[in-house]
Amino acid sequence: MMTDTLQLAKALISIESVTPNDNGCLELIAQRLEPLGFTTERIDSGAVSNLWATLGDEGPLLVFAGHTDVVPPGSLDEWRYPPFQPTEDGEFLYGRGSADMKSSLAAMVTACERFIANRLPAARLAFLITSDEEGQAVEGTRYVIERLTERGEKINYCVVGEPSSSERLGDTIRVGRRGSLSCKLRVNGIKGHVAYPHLARNPIHEALPVLLRLSETHWDDGNESFQPTSFQISNIHGGVGANNVIPDRVEIDFNLRFSTEHTSSALISHIEQELSSAGVDYECEWHVSGEPFLTVEPELITVVQDCVKQVTGILPDASTGGGTSDGRFIAPTGAQVVEIGPCNATIHKLNERMRITDIEKLSAIYELILQRLL
Repeated sequence: MMTDTLQLAKALISIESVTPNDNGCLELIAQRLEPLGFTTERIDSGAVSNLWATLGDEGPLLVFAGHTDVVPPGSLDEWRYPPFQPTEDGEFLYGRGSADMKSSLAAMVTACERFIANRLPAARLAFLITSDEEGQAVEGTRYVIERLTERGEKINYCVVGEPSSSERLGDTIRVGRRGSLSCKLRVNGIKGHVAYPHLARNPIHEALPVLLRLSETHWDDGNESFQPTSFQISNIHGGVGANNVIPDRVEIDFNLRFSTEHTSSALISHIEQELSSAGVDYECEWHVSGEPFLTVEPELITVVQDCVKQVTGILPDASTGGGTSDGRFIAPTGAQVVEIGPCNATIHKLNERMRITDIEKLSAIYELILQRLL
């Protein structure tokens, strides 16, 4: 028998909502929330769709946060089943977004439906859902939080449905994330013939020593909550396609995932000082995806851990590992933020899937969180 949660998850997965095209997912969710008494509001920006749905007028505010957008499926021929045709096979539900994170959204909605069927919340409840988490994440949750801050809206607790689990549902929750700082570095030189290097200036030769220093830098040892900062070069592009021409520029992409031992501004200052000291002619295009955040208050963490253990029998580890999430835009408002969601082994991959029984378990966890906090 198909549960309400599985049915809604399938309906969402069947919508091809590649970033930033929501393609109707938010309308489907709003249609489920409005009969429960939620006031729904679209806070769209550009091509990005955002839903802010609220219930209640008084008390602390608990927000369920997530995203409807998914990454492109890649080669359709390599999928076991069409990626936007949710398919049950054995114990798994296949489809793009099944794990990241349409099953979580479905579980949040049905948890609210069951909870509100028994009693109205004693505090305030809201949903913040965007179609721009997998993309640039500028006009999604970040934009909505800016608008809510202008209104004086205060979020007390936020549960994000990102796929936080590793081997089993509930074995890990995220209580923070590292910051992410990216740079497109351009080092300029003078083009010339390789046989006459004295008439040219090779930007690749000038860039390599400073890149080596940066890659070998010991940034920090991390701390009790975060692993050490990581510097990774992801792309180097130089040359004109001929092996006898010294190029006039080289472009390098690199990223730092950093702990609370640093701020993005301090890292930028350090790296630009290294480049200036090396005497290279450079230009930097910086992008801060988010500063590191950490929930240190025990209240929400304890509630989530207790609820997970009650449903799964597992006491989850509290981690700050992995990539970034939209929690990085919500935590700076002072909210306690915890991420609890599906296993992440197949996210962004071919044949993304989620264990079917985990979908209803996740909904049960969210319902228990509602009961404890509201």
